[in-house]
Amino acid sequence: MAQPLTPINLVSPAFKGINTEDSPLAQDTAFAEIADNAVIDKRGQLAARKGVSVLTTDATALGSDYISQVFYFEDSAGNTEVFSAGNNKIFSGTTTLVDVTPAGYTITADNWKIVNFNDSCYFFQRGHEPLVYSNTLGAVTPMSSVPSASVTSAQYGNEVLAAYGRLWVTDNSTNATVIYWSDLLIGSDFSGGSSGSIDITKVWPEGADKIKALATFNDFLVIFGEQSIVVYSGASSPANMVLADTVAGVGCVCRNSVQNIGTDILFMSQSGLRGFTRTIQEKSMPLTDLSRNIKQELIQQLLTRTGPTHSVYSPENYFYLITFSDTNITYCFDLRGQLENGAYRVTRWIACPFVCYDRKDDGTVYIGSRYGIGTYSGYSDNNLAFPFRYASPSLTFGDSSRLKILKKLRPVLINGAGYRVGIKWSYDFGEAVRTAFIDIDAQYPAYFNEGEFNVAEFTKGTALSKINVNTTGDGSVVTVGLEAQINGQPLSIQEFNVLALIGKTV
Repeated sequence: MAQPLTPINLVSPAFKGINTEDSPLAQDTAFAEIADNAVIDKRGQLAARKGVSVLTTDATALGSDYISQVFYFEDSAGNTEVFSAGNNKIFSGTTTLVDVTPAGYTITADNWKIVNFNDSCYFFQRGHEPLVYSNTLGAVTPMSSVPSASVTSAQYGNEVLAAYGRLWVTDNSTNATVIYWSDLLIGSDFSGGSSGSIDITKVWPEGADKIKALATFNDFLVIFGEQSIVVYSGASSPANMVLADTVAGVGCVCRNSVQNIGTDILFMSQSGLRGFTRTIQEKSMPLTDLSRNIKQELIQQLLTRTGPTHSVYSPENYFYLITFSDTNITYCFDLRGQLENGAYRVTRWIACPFVCYDRKDDGTVYIGSRYGIGTYSGYSDNNLAFPFRYASPSLTFGDSSRLKILKKLRPVLINGAGYRVGIKWSYDFGEAVRTAFIDIDAQYPAYFNEGEFNVAEFTKGTALSKINVNTTGDGSVVTVGLEAQINGQPLSIQEFNVLALIGKTV
């Protein structure tokens, strides 16, 4: 009598994202060892990310550099402009990058912080005189040349926040503990009216720190140091602000990682992605480790990075992206809910050309890259393919001591017409990965009452492929996966069925 096959049905594989922290033998099969260039889509399935659809056709002014900052500006009259930075220049436009750097103004770095305030666009960077643009000025202008301006080198800061009717500036070349605020509704005046400053040297909870980022949460001014957080209430009247709370031992490593998602503020600390929320009744700030499942990997990226990070929050795509442009790696955190351990689901985008971001109010995500400026759309990177990869955690079929003779792999894929997909399997943590290639033919959507039972399903017009691969080899632990080059078509994994014979104890 033939021995029956033992199945493991990976329904919505990688639904919980990647996990590089827990033992591979003890992991929930809903995790993934690899989920490269992937997102968790609205059906809860692992799917290929979108790419960058490049808008720029003339990037001559950029030279061989890449866009390191991009910012969408719109004033109350509806006038719009897209600004970007790279090659030690300021650009306007998307199709053609036009150099709008003020005449005689010298730029030595491209790590600008750009904000929209009172119908003007402000550019700040440590050691550089701030720049201003408005429709009235008609050009990007040094702040000192703006009528009624009052600015000194103390305000040549690396961090700026537009909030409570003022600009808040800190982290200049000589001091990172003083915050300067402008006069009410006058972002270029730091000496007149109700402008002022505060030195927070004496309130750091661990004795000494330096400011890295500023943010707001309700009526609170949140000041991120490298090692701690300080919070002031009453920031709408800064001369009367009072210290409301402090958090010791957790700070922010890069101002560009801070994103207000409405219900929380996300930021990158030395221990990974963090978020804090304020409970008014308890006057407390509980901190959560949102990157627990990739903690050591992310910490290593932070320790070895050679440049600033860049991030974006997109409620339309339900994600927070954090990019390390020096390694071409982006981590995609899915914000639709936290796992049992409090972490967000996360996937990894490798060999990714994305560098920096900005989001328009209509949900468009602008991307800066070596190609110029583009949008997060389509399924290629500037018409170039990118790899989509999935690998399961180690599968033991309930007993790691017994031999598994893998017989069949049956992935169910959605879309991907014309792709060649590599179905992969390996044994016992080995590097000898075996691959069977399957070509997905041109597909036609299967609607209700069309096709035969168990062949074509009711899928609301979605093309579905059921693949059957005969496999070889044996081992005590099995890993399965697939890979495809994404170039123009979406692709997602609905399920991945694994069937094996269970043999003797090894």
